[in-house]
Formats: sequence, structure tokens, C-alpha cells
Amino acid sequence: MTPDRAAGLAETARALAEGEVSSRELVERTLARIEGSRGTLNAFRIVRAEAALAEADAADRELAAGGRRPLLGVPVAVKDDMDVAGEPTAFGCAGAHPPAAEDGEAVRRLRAAGAVIVGKTNTCELGQWPFTEGPAFGATRNPWHPGHTPGGSSGGSAAAVAAGLVPAALGSDGAGSVRIPAAWTHLVGVKPQRGRVSTWPRGEAFHGITVNGTLARTVADAALLLDAASGNHPHDPHRPPAVDARAAAGRDPGRLRVALALKPPFTAVPARLSPAVRARVVAVAERLAALGHTVEEADPPYGRIGLAFVPRATAGIAEYVAEAPFPALLDRRTRDAARLGRLLGGAPLRAARRAEAVLHRRIGRFFTSYDVVLAPTTATPPPRIGAMAALGGFATDRAMIAACPYAWPWNVLGWPGVNVPAGFTADGLPVGAQLLGPAHGEPLLLSLAAQLEADLRWHEHWPAPVAADSPAG
Repeated sequence: MTPDRAAGLAETARALAEGEVSSRELVERTLARIEGSRGTLNAFRIVRAEAALAEADAADRELAAGGRRPLLGVPVAVKDDMDVAGEPTAFGCAGAHPPAAEDGEAVRRLRAAGAVIVGKTNTCELGQWPFTEGPAFGATRNPWHPGHTPGGSSGGSAAAVAAGLVPAALGSDGAGSVRIPAAWTHLVGVKPQRGRVSTWPRGEAFHGITVNGTLARTVADAALLLDAASGNHPHDPHRPPAVDARAAAGRDPGRLRVALALKPPFTAVPARLSPAVRARVVAVAERLAALGHTVEEADPPYGRIGLAFVPRATAGIAEYVAEAPFPALLDRRTRDAARLGRLLGGAPLRAARRAEAVLHRRIGRFFTSYDVVLAPTTATPPPRIGAMAALGGFATDRAMIAACPYAWPWNVLGWPGVNVPAGFTADGLPVGAQLLGPAHGEPLLLSLAAQLEADLRWHEHWPAPVAADSPAG
């Protein structure tokens, strides 16, 4: 790998452990790539240049003394909804936010694994939309087509990894916010089981629908970062049994029963699968069949699962808005969503939480007939920059649901899902397919994703470098 792009996470960790490169050299290259991309991709809200170099020097001393940790000295990034001690957590909002007193649990665990946190990546306001744009920081752009969004809300993390600024990054997923930008930037995006990666200091982010997940170019790298970040704060309400994600990524999945689910779950507004996306997802299904799996068209019995989503999402927004240091600077759509969340935060929210057990039983029975669901990650390719940013609230909801109707049910369920790259449209825009599993199903999903990766070799494709003077592409 040339210095212009980051090597993979596992390869970087190996090179550091074997003394082929220093952490300071890697971090200096990373910081140079980030700085060079600011006027084009705009992936980072905060760059920790001085702190990251100091942490790299400390990692080099530990490596020289024989210290070995999974990510010792490796530069990574995290989304700007995660607390990093000494840095503000703006979560896409305008204004000068106070620095966090301590690391969030996921960040603490990355540091314990030896990672160097080089910066915090851009996200839309409170993670609500599948684009990463806003008055607080501008527009984050897609490395494959800079005139288009990388998706959201973990769009900054996705853009940073897809462009090779960093080898991997953490994002968060409350309605597809890891999987959607992974699909639209040709990455592996892992939404793990609820509680796998702690969201502390919020034990239940957005009333349990939001989890922290990983973005990387390969399944092995996404699994390595997942293992490093996984674990719980003592007060976390959800504590799933541990899994060895990296080992799972190296295992044969066996012959599986795969349900190809092309029908969008029920939504209150129209959603139609783009023929271009459908063709790419069906091609993935055909590759799975060629690999020996049984593939049948079948849709999970979602029912009106949206009734269990909206109260949790909007009540979560209302809680964030109540804590916002500059509420007058928030987007009107955010304030409207918070108003709805306050209305739904009582009996409707309690009913939505009770419905989860019913959904677990009903959709769980589907997994007695199938091992894995294969579905589109989005209904459309990535929209152009600005396509949704200036819309009103209802128009934004309509556009968002039309583009992204497939991901959010798994947030209600709290179960794992993995986006895999499904190829490109005729215009060269990336699209993805998601592998969805039952509770604690990450090992099976990762082993299947790794088998697909070995067949499709998606990690061998890179976006062309973006010229510094042509951000719109």
C-alpha cells in the first residue's frame, strides 16, 4: 500500500508488531491524508493531531519494550457521537460544545487495545438522516463520487475509511447508520447485537435502537475492530455473551438457508426498490447459490414494526434536544422531531418497548426455516449532495424512507446485520446488500460475509483520488 492510502487494520497491526514501521510514521501519514482531504471529502469534525502524535510516541515505546496489544499504535477514527476525553461531542450540532470529561466505554476499550484515536468523524445532526451535511460543518462527500453523499449518519467514518484516510472506524447505527453509508461507499459495515459494543455513557441510546458498529474494507478488519471495541460498562443494561468475531471471519459458514427478502417492510409512505440496486442484490444471491447455499425468495413477517420504532427514535431525539447547549441553533426538523418525541414518550414508548418481545418471537420463528436473510441495504444508490438537506420535515421523511426502507427493523429487534458491497450501478455509484441474522448471530454473518468477500474480492477496488480543487465531482 502506498503512503497515499492506509493499509488494512490487521496488516497495519502486524507491521507495527514486527517493527516494519513506527506508530509515529503511520500517524503522521494519516494526519497528512486527513489534512489533504479536508477541502474535498470533509470527513472529520475534530482532528487530534498533537494528542495522536503523543499517543503514537507512547505506543512506539511500548512496542520497543516488547509490548503487544491487538491494535497497539494503529490509527483509527470514531464518530462524533462518542465521547473522547478532552474533546467536545457535538453529534452534528452547531455551537461550541464542552469537552468530554472521560472516554465513552467503546473508546476506552479501543485505547485498551492500543489504538490511537486520530479524530472524530462528521455526522448529521443527532444522527437522524441518511446524509452527512449540516450548517455546523458543511457537507461530507463520497470518495467514489464527490457530488454524492456517503450516506449517514456515520458518513464521516465511511468516507474516511473508503478513501483510505484510516484503516477502519467506529460508527453508530440507529436505523441503518453504519450499514447505509457502508453500502454507499463500498465497505463492510457491521451492526452488532445490542450491547455488544457499549454505548455508555448512554446505556440505551435512543431507547435501545442505536448500537455502535464498525466500518472497514474487509470482513477481517471489521471483525478485528469489533473484537477490540466489544464489551460492557458495569452499568450497561444489555450484556450479550461474548463472541470471537475475528475467528468467525476465518471459518467456513457451512451450507446455509438464505431468504432473499426484496420487499420493503411496511412504511407509511411509498418505497420502491431501484432496478439497479435490485439487480446487484440478486447478483449477490446468485453468488451465494453458486457457493452452495440454498437461496429462496421469502420476506420476514415484519407486520407494522414501524409502530415500535417511531416512539423510540423520536423520544431519543427529545432527550438529546433537552440536553443541547444551543437549542436555538438546531435544525427545525430536529425541533419538530423532539416535539413529537415528547408526545410519544409516555404510553406509546412503553407500548413500543413491550412490542419488541412479540416481534422477537414472530420474526424469530422465521429463523427456524432460514439461517440468514439477504436484503438490499438501501432502495436507491446514494443521492446527490443537498438532495435532502434543505427539505422540510415531512418531505425529508418521505425522501429518507424512499431511499432507505430496509435497515431500521433490525434496530428495533436489536439483532446483528452486516452490509457487504454489492457492486456499482452503471454510473459507478456503490450499492450494498445486508446479511441479517437472529440474536447473537454475528459469527455466522461474519463467516458468510468473509466467504462472499473471497469470491467477489470487493476490497481490491479503490475510488480514484479526488482532486483538491474539484470537491463537487
